[in-house]
Amino acid sequence: MTNFFSKLTDTPEPEFFLIAGPCVIESYDITFSIAQQLKLICDRQKIPFIFKASCDKANRTSIHSFRGPGFDEGLDILGTIKKKLAVRVISDIHLPEHAKMAADTLDVIQIPAFLCRQTDLIIAACKTQKPVNIKKGQFLSPKECGNILNKVKETGNPDICITERGVSFGYNNLVVDFRSIPIIQSFNVPVVFDATHSVQLPGGASDSSAGDREYVPTLSKAAIAAGADGLFIETHPDPDKALCDGPNSWPLNQIEDLLRKLRAIKRVVG
Repeated sequence: MTNFFSKLTDTPEPEFFLIAGPCVIESYDITFSIAQQLKLICDRQKIPFIFKASCDKANRTSIHSFRGPGFDEGLDILGTIKKKLAVRVISDIHLPEHAKMAADTLDVIQIPAFLCRQTDLIIAACKTQKPVNIKKGQFLSPKECGNILNKVKETGNPDICITERGVSFGYNNLVVDFRSIPIIQSFNVPVVFDATHSVQLPGGASDSSAGDREYVPTLSKAAIAAGADGLFIETHPDPDKALCDGPNSWPLNQIEDLLRKLRAIKRVVG
């Protein structure tokens, strides 16, 4: 775990680190504003921060859903934000040929949950030797992450983390088994808990996903108490008007209060 932390945080073993930002890049201005506010919040709370935003949401429910500016333009926007704000940035890739280009800009490459078993994609991302965050699919048990990590070993990349984001539980619902955090950590990788996708209701709005954002604090607190190394939170200034995943995004003006409570829990559980 130490290699991953030392590359992405200012301290080798922080209380926890935060991956946060909007679901998708809606425009340069709003994306920059969210990143700027998150950086200030995390600086005040002394939480290592990685800014996230998707360039192209290739897995939207409907063909008419907003996908973002596209891979090339999205990387340019993230690169500019990274330089102006001096923040680390993460985004997802969907094709093996995107890996090298992404590595030129991103500090962390992310593998989407639906693609966590795509061998060529994982190998291409890990061969860049950039840190890689692999989101556990909603269809996998935590023990099956061992198979993913066996693929990673072939690349010699030690800087990997796994993100837990719930498991499919009947129609349009997810459930989180917090035993997954120590189970995945037993493979000697950090575990990030995705607090906002875990409250998603996939396909719950017929042609888009719905969500229960009111449960984000509850699940976040449970994850920190269970020993999660990091949190993943999608946030937006006005979630009800967000172009992607608004129903499960946490309001930006409430995130500092949540982080303050999570730090208190972390100090108690050690």
